[in-house]
Amino acid sequence: MFYFLYVLVFVVLLTAGYASLRGAPWVPTRKRDVARFLSIADIRQGSVMVDLGCGDGRLVVAAAQVGATARGYEISIFPYILALLRVRFAVPKVHATILFRDLWKVDLRDVDVVYFFLMPDKIAALKEKFERELKPGAQIISYVWPIKGWTPARALKEPGLTNVYLYRNR
Repeated sequence: MFYFLYVLVFVVLLTAGYASLRGAPWVPTRKRDVARFLSIADIRQGSVMVDLGCGDGRLVVAAAQVGATARGYEISIFPYILALLRVRFAVPKVHATILFRDLWKVDLRDVDVVYFFLMPDKIAALKEKFERELKPGAQIISYVWPIKGWTPARALKEPGLTNVYLYRNR
């Protein structure tokens, strides 16, 4: 029994460490920032919204509740399971997908809205991925840090709240 627990803890810690190295540690989007995300994103019925490193899936569910076809990608096992549960037990029911996948290996060609939280040193590589894969006009929403070299179409900067930046792919 103890070996199973050791293996379980090892797997959880290993995937959390791997996720941190690939993009960022799991830092849940604050509940009050979910509404801010929805206010800055132009999500319409049928929009394809993707959360890269979706954590517990709260933004995926919120986007699905306003009509998006929402997908979340996560490689840390604990938040991935939480995201699956959040989608499964969402009220009202939502049509959203959570996938255990590395954000760097995700195809973004059909995406209308991308949301992410990454460490600043990873954002430059993600910017290149966006330029290669996203269609013109796709919305890119960065939580906390700006994308260097790009001018945001809109920024939510309020005292005491986390910064949210909206960009449009050219």
